[in-house]
Formats: sequence, C-alpha cells, structure tokens
Amino acid sequence: MKKYRWLGLMLVSLLFIALLRLPAAAQAPRHYDHLDFPSLPEIQLPQYERYQLANGIVVYLIQDRELPLVSGTALIRTGTRLEPAQKVGLAEITATVMRTGGTERYSPEELNELLEDRAAVVETAIDKTSATVSFNALSEDGPEIFNLFAEVIQKPAFAPDQIALAQTQMRGEIARRNDNPGDIASREFQKLIYGADSPYARTAEYATLDQISREDVRSFHQTYVRPERIILGIVGDFDPATMKQQIEQAFGSWNPPPAPSAVPIPQASQNKQGGIFLADQPQLTQSNILLGHLGGKLDSPDYPALTVLNGVLNGFGGRLFNDVRSRQGLAYSVYGFWQANYDYPGLFLAGGQTRSEATVPFVQSLQREIERLRSEPISEAELNYAKDSILNSFVFNFENPSQTLARLMRYEYFGYPADFIFQYQRGVKATTAQDIQRVADKYLHPERAVILVVGNEKAIQPPLGKLGGGVKSLDVSIPPPKQG
Repeated sequence: MKKYRWLGLMLVSLLFIALLRLPAAAQAPRHYDHLDFPSLPEIQLPQYERYQLANGIVVYLIQDRELPLVSGTALIRTGTRLEPAQKVGLAEITATVMRTGGTERYSPEELNELLEDRAAVVETAIDKTSATVSFNALSEDGPEIFNLFAEVIQKPAFAPDQIALAQTQMRGEIARRNDNPGDIASREFQKLIYGADSPYARTAEYATLDQISREDVRSFHQTYVRPERIILGIVGDFDPATMKQQIEQAFGSWNPPPAPSAVPIPQASQNKQGGIFLADQPQLTQSNILLGHLGGKLDSPDYPALTVLNGVLNGFGGRLFNDVRSRQGLAYSVYGFWQANYDYPGLFLAGGQTRSEATVPFVQSLQREIERLRSEPISEAELNYAKDSILNSFVFNFENPSQTLARLMRYEYFGYPADFIFQYQRGVKATTAQDIQRVADKYLHPERAVILVVGNEKAIQPPLGKLGGGVKSLDVSIPPPKQG
C-alpha cells in the first residue's frame, strides 16, 4: 500500500507541475475605447518659501531631500534684446565669458579645476528676454560651489583671451549659418515677421562683433547684472536656516553703484503683411516651408483655447499630420501652432519639409486646413482628443521640484500670477468646439500670412507664382568680414 501511495503522490505532483507549465488562458484583448483608467490626481505645488534681501534680490527656496544634491539658478532681467543694434553679439559674449573668463579670485583654469574636482557645474546662458547663471553640486560641496556661483555672478574677471575666443567662436557660427536650410528658414522668417532690425530677429554679423570691446562687456554686465534685477531659486538637500545664512553672506552686502538708465523693453509688431518669399538654394532637392504671421502673448484670455486649437491642428492625430502627411503624402514633416510669449507677441506658424515638386500643393493644403478651422466647427472627437492630450500631459509640468521652481521664478519675472498654470488648466477644461472656431476666426489671418520657401527655384514646379502674387527673392549671403 505504501508503494502505491508513493506512486500516486508522484503522479499528482507531476500533473501539478505540468499544469503550472501550461500557458495561461489569454483574455481577449480589449479595444482601447473599453479600457478604464483612474482619474488623474490633483497636482499640488511643493512647499516653498519666498523672501527678499535688503538689496532687492528675490529668493525662492524648495527643500527636496530625495537625493544628496543641491542646485540653484539666478534669473537675471536682461537679454539679447537689450544689446545695442550696432553691437549684436554683446549679450551672448558677456554671458559666455562670465563663466569661461574666471573670477577676480580664480583664473579660468583654476575655476574649471575646482568644479571638476567636485563633479560640480556652474553654467551661464542668455536668450532674448533673460539670462541665467546656475549651479549643481553634491550637498556636501554645496556651500563651496554656492560661493563660486556667487563670484561668477558678482565678480567675473572677463579675461581678454576668453572674450577673443568667444568672438572667434561666434564668427565660426556666422560662417556656418547657411549650412542647414531649416536654420535659414527659421532665421529669415523671423526677420520677415518682426523686421530685420528688430531685437527679436536681428543676427550677429562680423561687423557687429568687430565693434565689441572688453569695456563693452564689462559695461553690459554692470548695467544688467545687479541685485534688484535677480530672482534666485535654490532647490535640493539643504537646511533652510543654513541656506538663508549662506545667501545673506554671499549676496547681502552686494550693493553696486547706481546703474545708468536701462533700455526699455522693445515692442514687437508685424513687418511684412503677407507676401511670398524665396531663398533660392539650387543644391537642395526638397523645400523648407514656413507660413504664418504675428502671434500673441500668454496672458491672452484666449490662450487656453488657442492651445487646444494647436492640438486639433498639430502633432500625431492632428489634422495636418492626418491629411497633409498621411493621406496626401505631401510632407516628410508638417506642423502648425499658435506660439505665445510672456511679454512680446510670438508667432502663428505652419510649415514643414517636402520634395521640391510638391511645394505648391503643400502650401495650398496648409492654407485649406487653416481656412477650414476658421469656417467649420470641429468635431467633438477632435475636441476631446486635443483636450485630453493636453490635460493628460499636464502632470509632466511637475515631475520634480526643479520644474516647479523654474515656473514660479518665470511667472514672477514676467509678472504672471503664481497659479497661472492652474488657471490655464481650468481654461483648457472649459474650452468648447465653438471656442475653437471663434479663436481660429479671430486670431488666424490668412491675408496677413507670410510664405517663405527655402528651396531650389528651378525644381519647384509648378512655380511659386501659382500661389498668387509676385515672388520676392531673399539674399541670405553672409556679409564678408573686414579685411586687414
């Protein structure tokens, strides 16, 4: 009996093992329309502290103990738009050499070595509307790196050889600026919309770089890099009381002499009202195309509806992708969106790349889709897809405390309320199909749209003249440097 009992147990065990090895019965896959997803959680801002030093520096602190790291950014009220027209490139050189040129205490080589030994970073950057100086370090090195960061801001040495190097690098950029047809299109389109001499479109030339001296660099820094023009944000693994003390020690006694009268913020308006423009590049086998006009600002009450309009028109699932690229096969890439800036108008822009002989049909398709948005209501499916895409990606604005800090600083810098992003979220939720047609009719202006093509004129058949009106040629040649 024991023998048979043992044999029975063995057979049961083998059967059990065999059953385990059998594939599980697969459930029939459900269509994505039948999948249930939980509601997205409400996003909460992390705790932060805002205060101001006696000399005017605004400070934001966000503590984050998740990793032994600390980082910070000084957001400075300046930008390339404030440099003199005859010295375009000055702001970029100033920002670059603030970091590469060393400080009053440390040569460029010594500063680089101090940072490399601690796997830390201090960086500078500038764009049209602002400049930044930032640092990243391990928490244990935070105090030392913070002091280097403060020195780069307040006491840059602007080593002459580093200024010369920065100018040489910018000359190289000028020499190569026509290598990429997409770069030509972007640069020349902004000149057509804002004007070639506008601070929002002008470009550095050999002649403007030749006008820039070390004294100009020092003067630009002294004029705009000042405590009352700085918003300082620190995030990471630090003790708030200790950090406040470090900030006071590093920045509290900084009281530079009164600055000369600052240049007012330049305004922007549309330069060319319509027209077709061609930058002939005979070596190309495809065209880079841009179509559009002046856009608006983020503080427009219609901005949420305009971003939903972007979702209907642009991206995977948008009308341009579905029709111009997928159905008609007219484009390698195609896009269209309403771009807004904080304190000066952005652009409404549509465009893409296509083969030379498809250039005119491509432009006509863009025009038809824009007109259709203005004249026909969108479907509820399109509306819901666009809104869901925006709202479901909303959480990615708050992936880490650094993103929240950057947003708070930008809003203060440009005078927007701290909860602007949540006002925008509510506006997107409230957008209707009627709103989309209303803002399309109000803000999209085909009669003012500029059309720019960078391509091979001889290969563009039918010719651009089929679009109506004359075609104006653009000279994108690079003015040569001064000899001698």
